[in-house]
Amino acid sequence: MLVEKIVTRFSDTDGLGHINNTMLPVWFEGARNPIFQIFTPDLSLKKWQLILAKFDVEFHGELFYGEDIELRSGISRIGSSSFDVYQEAWQDGRKCASGTAVHVHFDHEEKASKPLSDDLKEKLLKHPFSKDD
Repeated sequence: MLVEKIVTRFSDTDGLGHINNTMLPVWFEGARNPIFQIFTPDLSLKKWQLILAKFDVEFHGELFYGEDIELRSGISRIGSSSFDVYQEAWQDGRKCASGTAVHVHFDHEEKASKPLSDDLKEKLLKHPFSKDD
């Protein structure tokens, strides 16, 4: 599992005084950078090998400005050409949001998915995380 800390900003809040729900997909995507680097170590968009097929976010509780948020990320499923990244946002010892992003290993020139190599699968397996962890 990968862990990243987010320091909330005043601009992250909404009119109700808590963190705007639109921030979670942005934070979750940023926390996936170490996973992206498995495929493209320098994060060069010219060499990018992934597409996002689907993502969801489930809210379990409010997040508040002025308190750090811990993002937890890891691999929850590996298929033949796709994999799931499961993520959670924690604040004050509470799981406040969770989500899953489905990524596909993709050849942008051919416009087609491509199989995950055994080496890529092995690297992904170094970051396991499931909803039950």
